[in-house]
Amino acid sequence: MSDNTAPAPTSMPEGLKALMSRADAADKSPPPVEKWNPPFCGDLDIRVARDGTWFYLGSPIGRQPLVRLFASVLRKDEDGKHYLVTPVEKIGITVDDAPFLAVEMVASGEGEDQQLTLRTNLGELVKVTDKHPLRFEKEPDSGGLKPYVLVRGRLEALFTRALMYQLADLIVDRSGSGGTETGIWGGGQFFEIGPDLLK
Repeated sequence: MSDNTAPAPTSMPEGLKALMSRADAADKSPPPVEKWNPPFCGDLDIRVARDGTWFYLGSPIGRQPLVRLFASVLRKDEDGKHYLVTPVEKIGITVDDAPFLAVEMVASGEGEDQQLTLRTNLGELVKVTDKHPLRFEKEPDSGGLKPYVLVRGRLEALFTRALMYQLADLIVDRSGSGGTETGIWGGGQFFEIGPDLLK
C-alpha cells in the first residue's frame, strides 16, 4: 500500500467502512464515542507509533482526513487499551505511547493567571485546565521528563521534544503543604512534577 492509499475497505468491519466513506467530510465535531457500547469485534492491524504516525498492515496511512476520522472515533477504555468505536463495533488497535502529539503551545500570563493553549498534530486545540490536566512521566531511555496533556476522554497527547523544551521554561517552584513544590501553572491549576521525576 502506498503512503496515499487508504486501507482496503474490503478488509474493514462494516461500521468502519461506513465511516471511511465520509472521511473527507468537513464535520469537525467528534462523535459521542464515550456513550456508545457496541460489542468487541476483535483487533485490527492499525498502530499509532510514538511519533504520531498511523500505520495499517505495517504501512503509513497517508490520507490525513482518514487519520483524523479514525482519531475521532478513538477511545481508551478502563482496561488501558485503545479502540476504534462505532455505534455497532468496537475494534482494538495498538498505540505505542499516546495517540496524539502536542506540537505547538501558546502561553500567556504568569503564575496563577498563566494560560496554556496547545495544538495537537491532528489540529485539535486544548486549553490546559483541571479538565485537561498535565501529567508527567520519566523517559525510560534517557531519564528525561515526558509531559502529557489530556485531550478528551482518556486520550492524551505527548509533548514533542521541541515543545518539551518550551514547557521546561515555564517550570516554577511554589510553597506547598509539604514544602517546596515544582510544577507548571495552567488555567488556575498547579500541575506538580513529582520529586522523583526531577532527579
